[in-house]
Amino acid sequence: MSAPLSRRSFLQQGTLCLAGFSSASMLAAEAEAKPLLRVGLMTDLHYADKVPTKTRFYREALGKLDEAVDFMNREKPALVVELGDFIDQADSVEKEIEWLKIMEQHYAKLSMPRHYVLGNHCVGTLTKQEFAQHTKAPGGHASFAENGVTFIILDACFREDGTPYERKNFSWQDSNLPKAELSWLEAELGKATGPVIILAHQRMDLDKAHAVRNAAEVRALLEKSGKVLAVFQGHSHKNDLQQIVNIPYITLVAMVEGAGLENNGYSMLEVMPDESLRLQGFRKQTSRTFAK
Repeated sequence: MSAPLSRRSFLQQGTLCLAGFSSASMLAAEAEAKPLLRVGLMTDLHYADKVPTKTRFYREALGKLDEAVDFMNREKPALVVELGDFIDQADSVEKEIEWLKIMEQHYAKLSMPRHYVLGNHCVGTLTKQEFAQHTKAPGGHASFAENGVTFIILDACFREDGTPYERKNFSWQDSNLPKAELSWLEAELGKATGPVIILAHQRMDLDKAHAVRNAAEVRALLEKSGKVLAVFQGHSHKNDLQQIVNIPYITLVAMVEGAGLENNGYSMLEVMPDESLRLQGFRKQTSRTFAK
């Protein structure tokens, strides 16, 4: 993938391709293609003040986040979401809070509302309440609406017995949505008066290590609602896509993987008036389009 392009540069390239169109037809096409909503997405920064391990360059997360934040501030989407593992696990609560405060200072430079999905590393040492105390995170699952689109943030950081992740009390492969959250999800889907986008950390499209153990139960609720445009998720650190019963499950690339800004990865999601989606990826993130 080439280096990130500003929106202006992207449109200029498109204009070159449309050189044979009249001004009137170009304006009409541009108006027709104007998105209903634009949303910035990123995931798996894993910031930590520690040496790299294999492919993970923890300290470089700050520079990669700064690049993404600068891009979002130029492009001005309605909101930005980080899909979990904002920080990596520390050996003490005090150190992890210090790392979290540093990351929050950089993320807070966004000029638009910012949102957080809890990842397993976010609460490897901290409690969910401690993570929320030092960010603007809700500390669990949440929903909000923007320009007619409902966004539902899922929290799968629970053991199978319903115990929430905290203080190294879990295996990352034991990820679940408890019964209370499933009931809440069903109610939120029922209340939504327009399209819905699901935001998760652990994957909802698999039945193995990186997936939520009761993912099939979650998918059944999403399918039953008939309202879900897509599920965006992280956790497995790679670009991936699965379409299950007409719902695309898009896994975004991790920002921690690889040295240098050339190994960064973030996205701009455009929700179109006809409920189709355009995901414009930058650096290592794959671009995708989804028809209604």
